[in-house]
Amino acid sequence: MKYLMNYGRTGLTLELPDHWNVTVISKKPMPVAPDPVAAMAQALKEPVGSRTLIEEAKGCSKVCILICDISRPVPNGLILPAVIRELLRIGLSPEQITVMVATGLHRPNEGEELREVVGDDWVFNTVKIVNHFARNDADHMDLGFTSRGTPIRLDRRFVEADLRIVTGLVEPHFMAGYSGGRKVIVPGVAHQETITRLHTATFLESPGAANCMLEGNPLHEEQLEIVNRVGGALAVNTVIDEFRRPCFLNFGEIVQSHMAAINFMKDYAEVTVPRRFRTIITSSAGYPLDKTYYQTVKGMVGAMDILEPGGDLFIVSECSEGMGSRDYVEAQRMLLALGSDKFLDALRPKRHAAVDEWQTEMQLKPMRIGTIRCYTQRLCAEDLQLTGVESFSELDRFQEAIRQAVERSGDLSVAVIPEGPYVVPCSLP
Repeated sequence: MKYLMNYGRTGLTLELPDHWNVTVISKKPMPVAPDPVAAMAQALKEPVGSRTLIEEAKGCSKVCILICDISRPVPNGLILPAVIRELLRIGLSPEQITVMVATGLHRPNEGEELREVVGDDWVFNTVKIVNHFARNDADHMDLGFTSRGTPIRLDRRFVEADLRIVTGLVEPHFMAGYSGGRKVIVPGVAHQETITRLHTATFLESPGAANCMLEGNPLHEEQLEIVNRVGGALAVNTVIDEFRRPCFLNFGEIVQSHMAAINFMKDYAEVTVPRRFRTIITSSAGYPLDKTYYQTVKGMVGAMDILEPGGDLFIVSECSEGMGSRDYVEAQRMLLALGSDKFLDALRPKRHAAVDEWQTEMQLKPMRIGTIRCYTQRLCAEDLQLTGVESFSELDRFQEAIRQAVERSGDLSVAVIPEGPYVVPCSLP
C-alpha cells in the first residue's frame, strides 16, 4: 500500500507491505468554511468577549497587528484585508497601522518571502510591514517581572499601540500546549532576555510543558500573566485542515477567543488510539514547517506518546533550508559532544537558555523512549551527522530501515501519521 506523507510542497509517497497492519492516524474530517471571506466578516461582527472591531478601534490612533512568521501557514491573505479595511473605514489612515511579523528569535522575513507571509498585495502596499528583532534592546519596553521572575520585555511598537491585535493559527504546540493567541506575543514580540528565560529546563522539563496541555503548563501560565501585564489585546484566531483550508475563524478578547478556537480544534487534533506501537512513521507537516530540521523536532515529539519504549520512530522532513540557525547547530554539536544525559545536566541550572538549544532539549524527550530515524533530501552529509539521529537521504534505504525495524520487533502493527505534529495521538491508559 502507498501512503502520502506531508513533505515539502508536494508530499512524499511511502510504500509499505500489504500484509502489515497499518493504522493511519489523522484528524476526522473538518467542516471547511464554504465562503472564508464571509466567515471572516461574520467573525468580526460576532466578537468573543469584546466589542466589535469598529467599536474597539474608535478613538484609537496607533494600531499594531501581529502576524506569525513564515514557519506557520496562517491565511493572512484572508485575515489582514478584512481587519485593515474595517480600520480604514472608520477613519484611521494607513500610516496609523503597523503589521509586525512576530518572529521571536527566528530570522526576519524579507523580500518576496515577506510578501508571501502577508499574503495580500493590497495590504503589502498599503500599510507599514515590519519584522520584530528580539536582540535589539532599544526596540523593547521593560514591564518588570512575572511572579515566577521572568523579565517582561516586549517590542514597544506593540506595547505603545492603543489598539493591539494578534492573528494566529491554533494548532498543537509541543511546549505551550497550543499555538496562537498569547504565544504570538510571547515569544513572538518578546526580547531575547524574556524568550531565553521561558525556554530554560526549569520550564521545559515540566510534565505540563507538552502538546495540548494548558492546565499546569508553566509556559502557558507565564504567557497569560504577560498578556495581562501589557494590558491585553484582541485576536483573530483560525484553524485550518490538512489542505490548509480555513475551518474556523473568530475574533475577540485574546484569551477568551483563543480558548474558543482551542475548544474547536482539540476535537480534531487530539486523537485517542487504543495502543502504543513499536513502529511509527510520521512527518514534519510539510511546507512551511519542514523547511528546517529545527522544526522537524516537533514531529518527533508529537508522536512520542504512542511509541512503545524501545520502539522505532521514523520521520520525513524536506529541510529545504537546512538545519536552522547557527545557534541551533551549536546546540546540536554540544549534544553530540556531551551525550544526552550530560547535555541535559548542563541545561538544568541555567537562568537563561542559549538561543535555540531548547529545540535540542525537546529532541531528547522522544530519544529517551526509542530510536529516531529521519529521511530528508536536502541536508548535506555534515548536517546529517548533526541531527543526532540516524538519518537517510536515499528513500530506498529509509524504507528498508522501516522494514527491518518491523521485522526486529516481530509486530506487524505500524502507525502512520501523515500530517505529523498537527495531529497529536495519545494512547488509552
